[in-house]
Amino acid sequence: MNTSNPLLKREAIWTASGNATSIMTLEGAVNKSGLLLLICLAAAAFSWHAPEWRTLFLLAGFLGGFVVCLIGIFKPATTPLTAPLYAALEGLALGAISQMMNLRYAGIATNAFLLTMAVLGVMLFLYATRIVRVTDRLVMGIMIATGAIAVVYLTEFVLNFFGISMPYMHDSGPIGIGISLIIVGVAAFNLLIDFAVIESNVRQGSPKYMEWYSGMALLVTLVWLYLEILRLLSKLRDR
Repeated sequence: MNTSNPLLKREAIWTASGNATSIMTLEGAVNKSGLLLLICLAAAAFSWHAPEWRTLFLLAGFLGGFVVCLIGIFKPATTPLTAPLYAALEGLALGAISQMMNLRYAGIATNAFLLTMAVLGVMLFLYATRIVRVTDRLVMGIMIATGAIAVVYLTEFVLNFFGISMPYMHDSGPIGIGISLIIVGVAAFNLLIDFAVIESNVRQGSPKYMEWYSGMALLVTLVWLYLEILRLLSKLRDR
């Protein structure tokens, strides 16, 4: 099965090479995912209480996390080491940006975290009960939407170098809020698709390290979802 998550898109390649002494299990994937989330939260809590290091945490967290994530994508067997490191680095960055946002909008970080966990629970319920079925058509639609969002992000990044701001992306008006709602929805549906890919990996008897790989993939989506919910809530507060 395909997915827009760059980590999980490569699962078929690495499944085929499974010479591991043990195989991936659903319980193992859940446990690894939970552990990575705890590491991320612990690092975020540390970063939150060290605002004097905010800039360093943001740079090291996002840039370092990106590099570590790339290593994990192309060398999945390294994820027993790179996945916890990614979780810690992203936690440092998230703690810094959350603390900064919380200074401007009191309580926004807690609200964003609770909403992220609520969305995760809802999407897991929808998937487990098959209320929403992950069909090829659904996967294709989410991949196209995610790709379009990535293009918008990249365009905005390039335009910022020339002092140009992309219209509506950061506006708190109806259009700006609508854009954020769409992006949050796409991120949420990426979770749904990722669950299906993980289940497929388990059925195919993927190597044991794919538990860490899958956990990191889920964390990538959760980090994106949290940041977009944080942005959406800030727009709502500005109204």
